[in-house]
Amino acid sequence: MNISLYYQEKGKGEPFIFLHGNGENGTYFERQISFFSDRYKVIAVDTRGHGKSPRGTAPFTMEQFAKDLNDLMVRREIPEAIILGFSDGANIAMKFALMYPDKIKALILNGGNVNTKGIKKSIQIPIEIGYRIAKIFAKRSEEAKRNMEILGLMVHEPAIRFDELHSIRVPTLVIAGTKDMVKRAHTEEIAKNIPNARLSFIQGDHFIALKESDRFNREVADFLQTESSIEELC
Repeated sequence: MNISLYYQEKGKGEPFIFLHGNGENGTYFERQISFFSDRYKVIAVDTRGHGKSPRGTAPFTMEQFAKDLNDLMVRREIPEAIILGFSDGANIAMKFALMYPDKIKALILNGGNVNTKGIKKSIQIPIEIGYRIAKIFAKRSEEAKRNMEILGLMVHEPAIRFDELHSIRVPTLVIAGTKDMVKRAHTEEIAKNIPNARLSFIQGDHFIALKESDRFNREVADFLQTESSIEELC
């Protein structure tokens, strides 16, 4: 069953889509929306079952979220866009890039992971325990069912092979915090497997786009400006 994703839109120009993390919504990018809307048409999307977007009846998976994003772009008549994904949003962005390679102009992956092994055990183990508890009560409680689905995304997904990333041919920035919940080596491996990807670490934790927004925004803006200049020369 198709749904209509909720999104915030601000600014004019080239489409720049923001994808939030697990259990969040597009308001996470408030500081990016205000910063980038002077130059881009910023579209901050609420993923299916998050924020103001309905859950619908389709599978609650990264693949489905990528299909939902494609449907939104088709309805909005957006042939291609710059996509910035944070955490699960970065994982959706990678999935989208693999499924719809011609619809991405540039990619910014913030705090993403291709599998659960990329998450530090101190974070992953409590998530898996929480998922098991929520699963026990899911049949008796709608709240528990929702928690099970949300946590399930971090238990069962993503399931992307590093070698699949070789097919991503758009300019890509892989960016994370120095104390991110994603292992540094895992972030480095993602960048290594995307041809010519730029890798950047900012002092901070998983939430650098929120807590270190000035530095984060400058890093993203510099990346986009550099890539734009390269394209103009070609």
